Amino acid sequence: MPPSSQVCGSYCLLGFGSRLGRPGSGPSSSSVSSETELEVLFSASGSSGLIVGSAVTIQRKKEKKNLLSLSRFDSVSFPPNQNRIPDANPKFPQNAILIPLAAPRSLLPCSTRVLGSSIGMSLARRRCARVSSAAAESSSDASPWASLHEDLIPLIGWRVLETGDLLDYVRLRAVCRQWRSATPSPRGRGVLDARFHPRRWMMLPEGHGLHPGHYKLRGYIRFFNLSTGAIVRRKLPLFSDHCVLDSADGLLLLQRDQDSAIRLLHPFTGDIVDLPPLKTLRTGIAEETVPWQFYRTVGATIFSVAANGVVTVMLGLYEMGRVACATTMDQRWRFSAWTFKRMWRPMAFQGKMYLLECHNFQSDLQILEIDPPRPEDVADAGHFCSPPEPKLIATCPAGKLQMPYRLVECDSEILVVGHNGMLSPHIVVYRLADIIRGTIAPVTNIGGNAIFVEERLLSVSSRVHPTIVPDSVVILHPEEFYLGHYHLASGTWLPTADGCIRGNNGVPSPCSFIYHIFTCCHRATWNKGALLFQGLLQPPWKVKRKWRTG
Repeated sequence: MPPSSQVCGSYCLLGFGSRLGRPGSGPSSSSVSSETELEVLFSASGSSGLIVGSAVTIQRKKEKKNLLSLSRFDSVSFPPNQNRIPDANPKFPQNAILIPLAAPRSLLPCSTRVLGSSIGMSLARRRCARVSSAAAESSSDASPWASLHEDLIPLIGWRVLETGDLLDYVRLRAVCRQWRSATPSPRGRGVLDARFHPRRWMMLPEGHGLHPGHYKLRGYIRFFNLSTGAIVRRKLPLFSDHCVLDSADGLLLLQRDQDSAIRLLHPFTGDIVDLPPLKTLRTGIAEETVPWQFYRTVGATIFSVAANGVVTVMLGLYEMGRVACATTMDQRWRFSAWTFKRMWRPMAFQGKMYLLECHNFQSDLQILEIDPPRPEDVADAGHFCSPPEPKLIATCPAGKLQMPYRLVECDSEILVVGHNGMLSPHIVVYRLADIIRGTIAPVTNIGGNAIFVEERLLSVSSRVHPTIVPDSVVILHPEEFYLGHYHLASGTWLPTADGCIRGNNGVPSPCSFIYHIFTCCHRATWNKGALLFQGLLQPPWKVKRKWRTG
């Protein structure tokens, strides 16, 4: 636990029953419940610390002292007029979690969201009010951080957004009232301001057909961070009549059931941008000519915001071989005047779209870039701005890579993934920047990340899960048909987890978290709450099939 000179306010220590402490430490544990929530309230200003919980978790409660002993915990005291926790602080277990009570409950780790006692929480609020009142009387400034110059606070906030995560910025604003007032709130700016985009957050597939909006989830959806593995839960009731098509910079591309309207949602702030219905792409096209699910096969999504606040969205529809474009001021979507080969899936990167193109196995691999419409064109509300044609930015000589080729973003750069020979199990990775410079050499170090390869490619840090091998590619083995890690440096294969993907039943349940991550790379399974290799490769929708086909 950090010293109280660095932490102030209300905190909550969460854990489970017998796992809360070391055996034999502290008083008898006979009164410990199977699910226990302890709330630790203290102030760095010198107020007496309090430990609050339900009746079964507090021992020697009748002793009017600053020292309270807890079941299966060492003693802890917060003497008055002491600006740090004493050395004899409790030995908190490694699996315990210390979090601010001020944090929204939807942002708590999913493993703690089921804990809680209404009695304990109400008692905590009353004790917290007393502590705050006492602190205000004893000191005019309860937090030394509040004295930081207000001009520096926004600079610190922007730096946190650049180097950290949106939730780190939210925690920064929760430090004290002064910091909150000096930094802009992400709410209302979540979509329009790119600094507030939750770029490394991905919606987590639950499995067992529990799609977003399923009644068993009670409106909640979980998200996990591709860099840290953190999991948060948000209540998003609009999924009762919406489904997910894609994820772009952490924002969710949604389709409304009744009218097929496209909406861009920030999952943490709730900000929404409305776009025209997707069915307007059918204008002039016979319905029997192109199936409805082809319009919903989004391979990449990019968007930009003009100075006047108009949002432009481009969708790469790989089954159509076209790019669709619309703005928040349009009444319909329109296709690009040019097409691309259906076998090549586009990729979104920093507001642009990228494509691969190769005419045959012996020809060079071309890498194309698609720019969004110019902001000055978007500013004219009465003029539809078609995306410009793709432009060639790099060529990889024939023989360096073999099909299938893929593009992936990893640590803010584009990598090209392919095989080093026809029907070869060996995988090679190149940096696009090296191909442009002409210094083409395979990459064996990708920053400790693992690249998950399926219909969509994701770069995931090895810190997310202990079974993720750093500097590897997670992909189906081309010969032995199992999900494996291909280590780039050694050129060896390693199974990702127990369980064979062969047969009708596939991987048994419950399965490794690896399969949940890998499912995120297959949109048609990811948005239905299913898992890859557990049942059909592309399971059908069980609800509202008329609008959600595909």
